[in-house]
Amino acid sequence: FKIFLFVCLALTLLSCSSAVRFASGSENIDYNNLTSIGRGFCSYYADKFQGKQCASGEIYDKEKMTAAHNSLPFGSLVLVKNLENGKKTVVRINDRGPFVKDRVIDLSYTAAKQLDMIDKGVVEVEIYLIEE
Repeated sequence: FKIFLFVCLALTLLSCSSAVRFASGSENIDYNNLTSIGRGFCSYYADKFQGKQCASGEIYDKEKMTAAHNSLPFGSLVLVKNLENGKKTVVRINDRGPFVKDRVIDLSYTAAKQLDMIDKGVVEVEIYLIEE
């Protein structure tokens, strides 16, 4: 129950601010002890997906901190680290993809902005599992 409450709190607080680098409420996570679940290239959703339904049934909102991953359960929280500049952000998996070879995750526009990758479009990242 505590984990469920923490996740709900983190997601609620996250949606209240567009200037967070990490999900609010994630300060209690020991980022030094997270398990890496992969490394590869990351892209982000274009505006044409705004308002469309994700594989989870949720409607895509570019302002939310969400992502698409091919195998993680919906609702999983992951930390994504941009290997080019060291910036990190926490996202919730709500869609499937990416469907491009060598890409490991697609981020929402706001999450990509947190990683400072908008101009490049695609960057190399490492992904760490926080909560499945």
